[in-house]
Amino acid sequence: MRMFRIGALAGAAFLLLMPSLTQAQNGGSGSGFNPKISLILQGSYADYSEGDSAVRGSLLGGESELRADGFSLVETEIAAEANIDDAYRGWVTLGLHEHDGETEIDVEEAYINTLSLPQGFTAKFGRFFSDIGYLNKTHSHAWDFIDQPLGYRVLLANNYRDDGIQLKWIAPTDLFMEVGAEAMRGASFPTNCEDCSGINTVTVFGHLGGDFGTDTSWRLGIWHLDGDAEGRQSFGDGATNEIFDFTGDTTRSGVDMVVKWAPNGNPRECHLIVQAEYIIGDEDGTLDFSDNGTLGAVSSAYEASPQAWYGQVIYQFVPRWRVGLRYDWLETDNDLPNNPAGQFNNLLNNDDPQRISAMVDFSRSEFSRFRIQYNRDESQPGGEVDNQVFLQYIMSLGSHPAHQY
Repeated sequence: MRMFRIGALAGAAFLLLMPSLTQAQNGGSGSGFNPKISLILQGSYADYSEGDSAVRGSLLGGESELRADGFSLVETEIAAEANIDDAYRGWVTLGLHEHDGETEIDVEEAYINTLSLPQGFTAKFGRFFSDIGYLNKTHSHAWDFIDQPLGYRVLLANNYRDDGIQLKWIAPTDLFMEVGAEAMRGASFPTNCEDCSGINTVTVFGHLGGDFGTDTSWRLGIWHLDGDAEGRQSFGDGATNEIFDFTGDTTRSGVDMVVKWAPNGNPRECHLIVQAEYIIGDEDGTLDFSDNGTLGAVSSAYEASPQAWYGQVIYQFVPRWRVGLRYDWLETDNDLPNNPAGQFNNLLNNDDPQRISAMVDFSRSEFSRFRIQYNRDESQPGGEVDNQVFLQYIMSLGSHPAHQY
């Protein structure tokens, strides 16, 4: 593992410093050196019959809580991108949101892309959303539902992002073939080291895609994440201030599939998107428990093998109007031999959580969207059904780049 991390870092440095064999013609997707600047405004109304942010049998990372009950500003996002010179392009995204009554500024992404590496290679370095999974690098304003699937929420804290470097290669073939690897600091869930130094997380991924005629396109993906967790804190029921602290090895792996259909390949009038993902995890280490006390008061060996999948369908039946249906399923398999006073009872409840979601949204233009969504959530710790209703608006000001396939 250590030799792989050192080799990945050395290879990345070599490619970044390699002289360009070809000059970038137009500097990528932007217009010269004029920065594109955009502002995304999001807000929502949420109503829950239960509203417990905990998920039965699961440890949750940061930013995986339910949206606030009632009206709330979800997040205001400021993004800018531009060419730096003929070899590099820069991107930054700042998120403004409220936490505990205070407005916080979060550097969601701040990275550099190369524009002129040879032979189909590209590199990215800085802070960015990983290319693992189909949904992981999608910002919240581009989600098809107001929330992420349960597997993403529980196993990746909605989106895995970190500081590091990514190398990617696209094969010169008729089929779309892409492979890549990332060497990361390891400061984000599911790793979350206390004192990060060097490379603590590595990922690998591959994608294959193509077309069926002029109406249908498809893409398959496979990926793996391997990292070390040191003092990774997860939270239980907020009413009792339960904190779980994990130290050990953690992995995530997954496969994903998406098929898109539109008449003559033009999705403006009508289109259908079918997608599904399957994610498995593995954790092996020690779990400490605290309830308004000192971590380590109760400690146990901890092994877990969670798995999750979702399937969803999005159908735009007329211009501006879409409907969507999604099914989530999660299985937890936790082994905690030391549980003296029932502190780990929630984690030992292996009744499989699941959820059904339905949404309708209306887009006046590509810059504005309103959505209504209903979730029948059966992931609550007590086994109750949480009936959730959401209203959402998403507004885009300025020039925002197109999202990837």
